[in-house]
Amino acid sequence: MEATREFDLVVVGAGYAGLVAANHARQLGRTVAVLERGEDESYPCNSRVAGGVLHISYQNLNDPPEDLAAAALEITQGAADPTLVRALAENALRVVRWLVEEGAEYAGVGNSGWRQFILAPPRPPVTRMDWKGFGADVTLSKLADNFVRRGGELHRGARATHLTMTSGRCTGVEVERAVGGTLLYRAGNVLLADGGFQGNSELIAKYISSAPEKLKQRCTLSGSGDGLRMAQEAGAATVGLEAFYGHLLARKAMTDDELWPYPQIDTLAQAGIMVDAGGKRFADEGLGGVYLSNAVARLADPASATVVFDEVAWQGPGRSSAIPPNPVLVTNAGTLHQAQTLHALAETIGVAPHVLEQTVAQYNRALAEDRVNALDPQRSAKRYAALPIVQAPFYAAPVCAGITYTMGGIAIDADARVLRKDKSILPGLYAAGSTTGGLDGGPACGYVGGLIKAMVFGMLAAEHVGKQ
Repeated sequence: MEATREFDLVVVGAGYAGLVAANHARQLGRTVAVLERGEDESYPCNSRVAGGVLHISYQNLNDPPEDLAAAALEITQGAADPTLVRALAENALRVVRWLVEEGAEYAGVGNSGWRQFILAPPRPPVTRMDWKGFGADVTLSKLADNFVRRGGELHRGARATHLTMTSGRCTGVEVERAVGGTLLYRAGNVLLADGGFQGNSELIAKYISSAPEKLKQRCTLSGSGDGLRMAQEAGAATVGLEAFYGHLLARKAMTDDELWPYPQIDTLAQAGIMVDAGGKRFADEGLGGVYLSNAVARLADPASATVVFDEVAWQGPGRSSAIPPNPVLVTNAGTLHQAQTLHALAETIGVAPHVLEQTVAQYNRALAEDRVNALDPQRSAKRYAALPIVQAPFYAAPVCAGITYTMGGIAIDADARVLRKDKSILPGLYAAGSTTGGLDGGPACGYVGGLIKAMVFGMLAAEHVGKQ
């Protein structure tokens, strides 16, 4: 095996976590190499195709850090690591400003506070995966160019396969190259930043869903879990592997590219009810689309879930998003069943009419008596208001779970250092972005924010390396 010269830092993955870390480490005078599995100049990764919104738990990054931290803890129902939450909240705005120095531009959209830092130009409101030349893609390319201009080495077509360990310390990475065979990169420090494991069906089956083939990959499939595997082999701890960030999609999106990544069916599910193949509720709709996507994925048959709602929801929440299911679901030929009675609707979707009628009646009665928490499963209403299902016509939308990235992964501390199972530091090894866990997730599958998490902990990793 051929060996390169030694670097102060070798970064695995050239998404936002990796390139923020690489650029900042070069600014701090460290020698850096970045290994990217993709071969093309515009290599596919979730960082590149993302919507580009920088936020923490749907809060404006200009908010006080204590408010941002509180929002992250609330949305995860206290499951997020407080030390990671604090590091994220205290450094988010600093990263936003640093990106401006790197050439990034922002655009605000509407009056929603959490959408005021969107990488410009913003992606257009279309259903298909349209990302080339828009904010996330443009900014990532600028970071790659900046890194090379600073004297860093960016190697594409380089897949990291194993970490080298010396006396318990990470000292390098073995790499398979698309051209040139196997190579060893020696390093004073290694940063794993290659994304989640959403593209690895074996890991999805192990941790998330017994039927991974029935989840819609709402992503680029570049997240293969290599970093997670290598870290586990080196003795790293993991956290929260059972949850993912995603949204409800029309079930037809499994075979029709015009129905993903939008429209999301979240708004309709949050207003109405979700039923399984037997016509019964199986999850708390009030926790939102990310949680419901996870709930669908955990069903024995993830292709058996249906959203049931009425005309009020279809004309109200159904029209409330930027790419709303009403009318996009219909105009893009998605499946939407409609009937004047619940009995007829149940027959259309293959559910016993008396079961669906009873499910809806119990739900409506609980709303009328203000006791939705007594439903089984309960129906919370703090985040999303529940609407009764009473106004004909009645609707049923078959859905699937769209998975964007996995929320759990390698356990780290506030400097992005990888932790062993006994909570001790694994020397020389760092991790950042969606290859890590400890922020997103919890009982409600709370979404803290993918891009800002990647950027902040990429920067913190570089700064800790820079202090050595």
